[in-house]
Amino acid sequence: MPRKRALISVYDKEGIVEFAKRLVEFGYELVSSSGTAKHLTSAGLEVKEVADLTGYPHLLGGRVKTLHPSIIGGILARRHFQEDISDVEKFNIPLIDMVVCNLYPFEKAYEGGSDLEGLLENIDIGGVTLIRSAAKNYHQIVCVVDKNDYNKIIEEINDEGNVTLKTRGELALKAFSYTSWYDTAIYRGLAVHIPSTDEEIPDKMPLSLRKSMPLRYGENPHQQAGLYTAPLAEKSWVQLSGKPLSYNNILDMDCAFRGISIFQQDCACIIIKHTTPCGIAVGETPLQAYEKALACDPVSAFGGIIGFSRKLDIETAKKLSEKFVEVVVAPEFEEKAAGYIREKRKNTRLIQWKGQRFMPLQLTGTWSGILIQEDKLPPLPDLNNGEWVGKPRPDLWDDIITAWKSAYLCKSNAIAIVKNHATVGLASGFTSRVDAVKWAIGQAQEKAKGAVLASDAFFPFPDSIEYAKESGIEAIIQPGGSVNDAKVKEAAIEAGISMFLCGWRTFRH
Repeated sequence: MPRKRALISVYDKEGIVEFAKRLVEFGYELVSSSGTAKHLTSAGLEVKEVADLTGYPHLLGGRVKTLHPSIIGGILARRHFQEDISDVEKFNIPLIDMVVCNLYPFEKAYEGGSDLEGLLENIDIGGVTLIRSAAKNYHQIVCVVDKNDYNKIIEEINDEGNVTLKTRGELALKAFSYTSWYDTAIYRGLAVHIPSTDEEIPDKMPLSLRKSMPLRYGENPHQQAGLYTAPLAEKSWVQLSGKPLSYNNILDMDCAFRGISIFQQDCACIIIKHTTPCGIAVGETPLQAYEKALACDPVSAFGGIIGFSRKLDIETAKKLSEKFVEVVVAPEFEEKAAGYIREKRKNTRLIQWKGQRFMPLQLTGTWSGILIQEDKLPPLPDLNNGEWVGKPRPDLWDDIITAWKSAYLCKSNAIAIVKNHATVGLASGFTSRVDAVKWAIGQAQEKAKGAVLASDAFFPFPDSIEYAKESGIEAIIQPGGSVNDAKVKEAAIEAGISMFLCGWRTFRH
């Protein structure tokens, strides 16, 4: 019986000597080149050089080593095809039974700050070809790309005499996933340096994801889940303390990040429950902002996510620790503040957000496919670029902007009522806009008098304006664009409510 042959070419050499020794014990001949060959021979193993099989030395400074018919042919040859075997015999091609390969560290080169030339030099060509060839022919070839599989392979050879077909198939799928990830990393890394005229939403989008955080379950215990990230994506936050994050925590944190971003010019607090705010406020200090935000809906705030746009100080930490809070998000934490929360509420997760995001696109999975759109904040309303209906109220502009930002953070249909830089009424996720208005007014009650109201989209009918008049709302901001705009404007004038049409809707679903 002819001796089996394993081609080994690995950049990450952890565990390879022990693996190779066991293969030799099972009768494998080792074939390798360059650094891997030296590493194995220095450990006392007998290794045949690739050049001995191809008859060619390493070319182009080592760029060409394994790209040769004697290597690729030995991997791709189908043992049950007479035509393939005839070529093998005619050209004296040595058959290869196992390929063990991992690739140049492109990701590490990128993360280390390599320039374009450095990145190009870290693009593996031969290794990818070896892997794809072996995975394609997995019925006959064992393709190994993950050092964590070494032990499993040795155990199967020991128990079965060979690697089972089932395991070969699994290894092949892992190999193609590995090269897909590698290609996506290259695309993303080179795109930073190479100018492109591609649109923001291209026709084809390389996307490969890796589980960066296991999660106990998804929104509900019957759903498996994990947090996935793409190649070269830097983690946008750091968990300083508290229990492991859940799927729902991460969803809520997304709203906190958006809130901190849109209120970055202010000292603001956003309290979130089930991915939507239940209280938003701007204050002179984080503590003042928190107390004003909490007053909007203290019942819903229980067990919520709290985001701050400024460093969390000890005074605020003491106050918010009086209640059960799932997660606190801030750009910075005073050491005393973080320590106090750790001591008083050890399960509360403290998340320091670095002001970054996973990617500039928003991906939403549906039963129809993946919806993709740009993920960016809406343009802020401009006092000088919009339409005032009725008396202009620049004196209320700060509250108007706060209300508009708050409505943006809520799910559509959304209504926000703001007074003295704090929400006093929030309606989110309503199917009827007039019902959303009625709900927000009902929550605000007497506080609606003299307040401003924001809507994330136009009013389809004047009825919402009539309810606003009855509650004492002084000003409204909305995008306009309804076929009934003229009637809505007329209703606002008759009600004595100043209304600003900003021109932009801010749907969130």
